[in-house]
Amino acid sequence: MPKRFLMIGAHPDDADIRFGGTAVQLVKAGHIVKFVAMCNGSCGHYSMSGKELAERRYAETQASKAISGIEEYQVLMENNDCELTPDLENRQKVIRIIREFAPDVVLTHRLCDYHADHRATSQLVHDAAYLTQVPKYCPDTPIPAQNPVFACVWDGFIDPRPFRADALVPFDDFVDEKCRMFDCHVSQFYEWLAWEKKMTLDPEKMSWEEKRQFLMDNWGSRYVQVADENRETLIALYGEKGKTIRYAEAFEYSPYGRKVSLEEFRALMMP
Repeated sequence: MPKRFLMIGAHPDDADIRFGGTAVQLVKAGHIVKFVAMCNGSCGHYSMSGKELAERRYAETQASKAISGIEEYQVLMENNDCELTPDLENRQKVIRIIREFAPDVVLTHRLCDYHADHRATSQLVHDAAYLTQVPKYCPDTPIPAQNPVFACVWDGFIDPRPFRADALVPFDDFVDEKCRMFDCHVSQFYEWLAWEKKMTLDPEKMSWEEKRQFLMDNWGSRYVQVADENRETLIALYGEKGKTIRYAEAFEYSPYGRKVSLEEFRALMMP
């Protein structure tokens, strides 16, 4: 039976960054993946903003969807960047999204993330972990037969504690696909995030090799870090191949949803 994965990020591109390499492999293996952005992306630029930027960023998510082959890339267009709150209205939206998609696994940010929208998204998803199984709450949307497993995507923050890599998925053979997903988000990687790094780029004048190198130099290095910091686990999971894996995405099991063993969680996350 195909497994179903729901990645709920704060912004249009968060799912691509944190889960893209694994998502592509899951889709190729016949599993079903959905991305959700809780915010519309309306503040993620140095010159554009509002409805114009939100519509542009929505179009970028749909281009990424076409590249990756995921089932859906949903953007909650009514939620502006930098204004997301873990209130009852948004909690109900998240619960309905989870119930309607009926995933095996739900992924999101950790609660200790640097960005207010990331933290609010994490709070909303973790608040939903038990409430998805309360039939009298949001009774218009039936509860799924089985509560999903909940998990968090990797981050590098160490306060209050470092990320715990419970499952690791290498994507050395899928770097190109992940970069092509990034490449769809032109307003982010080549404009806003490049501007933050005090770089000026014109992607129309760059070859694919130049763009791929830029993307991996600036966002691929974090997944080299994941692999290097978890080398012993990679070797335990993948044998001799684990010694040479260069890029890996990592996932931390949350006890708030369906209870599974570490071995079961790792098996769930495997493409």
